[in-house]
Amino acid sequence: MTQLILASASPRRHALLTQLGVSFSVQSADIDETPMPAEAAREYVERIASEKAKTVAAFYPNCAVLAADTSVVVDGDILGKPADARAGLAMLARLSGRTHQVMTGICLIANSSSIVESVITDVTFAGLDRATCEAYLATDEPYDKAGGYGIQGLGGAFVTSIQGSYSNVVGLPLHETWALLTAQGIPSHLTTGDLRNE
Repeated sequence: MTQLILASASPRRHALLTQLGVSFSVQSADIDETPMPAEAAREYVERIASEKAKTVAAFYPNCAVLAADTSVVVDGDILGKPADARAGLAMLARLSGRTHQVMTGICLIANSSSIVESVITDVTFAGLDRATCEAYLATDEPYDKAGGYGIQGLGGAFVTSIQGSYSNVVGLPLHETWALLTAQGIPSHLTTGDLRNE
């Protein structure tokens, strides 16, 4: 059986992939994630996911490698992780009372092939006042997350609706990931018959 490596240090991606019942190890990829001039957001997340996967696959040529990159996009602008409270406040102000997109590029290198695709989810925020934003930024939650919020944590209180994959917003779209792994013969609980009725 081909060993799978998750090319990410993200605890959220680790938890989501574990949720599928996939056996894997972790090896993060250290790459330059600066967007190219005039690069569209969808092209960006697909490129970064591909570069992460290729970087790790170069060291483990006999393994399958899965990588992902998630960005929050508003008005076509890619919002990264806020460097400080001021940046976080500016991000939350842009997201307040509006719908934005969360885009995740995923890349699977397996069986001498490289497959790249992306998933987009629309997320709508309630209107946020400055005091609420400052209270949120006083926690540790926003600073390691694209767009400055975590839907699976306190930031979920800001979300009034989503259209599309919830797990995509967390950092790894489960359906698309499962489909990619299954197509390449990489087993999960859903493909090994290990489905139990609790």
